[in-house]
Amino acid sequence: MPSQPSKQLQVFPNPNPERDYLIHFEIPEFTCLCPITGQPDFAVFKIDCIPDHSCIELKSLKMYMWSYRNEGTFHEAVSNRILNDLVSACQPRFMRLTAQWYVRGGIFTNVVVEHHKDGWSPKPTIDLPTFPSNSNIKAF
Repeated sequence: MPSQPSKQLQVFPNPNPERDYLIHFEIPEFTCLCPITGQPDFAVFKIDCIPDHSCIELKSLKMYMWSYRNEGTFHEAVSNRILNDLVSACQPRFMRLTAQWYVRGGIFTNVVVEHHKDGWSPKPTIDLPTFPSNSNIKAF
């Protein structure tokens, strides 16, 4: 039986809930329809997630994103709805969704939406030193 689009998002237990770590998804072929003209809109979705107790299962994410293919919706609305659905499914510590919409009428649109779990704050960033390249050292 061929795969079908679905609004069902599946999750699995986070294998390392004691640690903050980043999961990065890129979805380069998102499509939906313009609610005014009915023409297709195309976007690249980038999702950054610091999971808590659950992680999003990839096949269900693929089927979920596919489910918008024939829906008419504004860029801002669908970006926020997808973030809300993902947060509802996996309750992450942090999630950022960046939707980079292809040009329409000479305008590129980017929509960035975020979720922060109550009480969670990111660990401080560690800046590591950079070292000179060893490319000038010749092997004997």
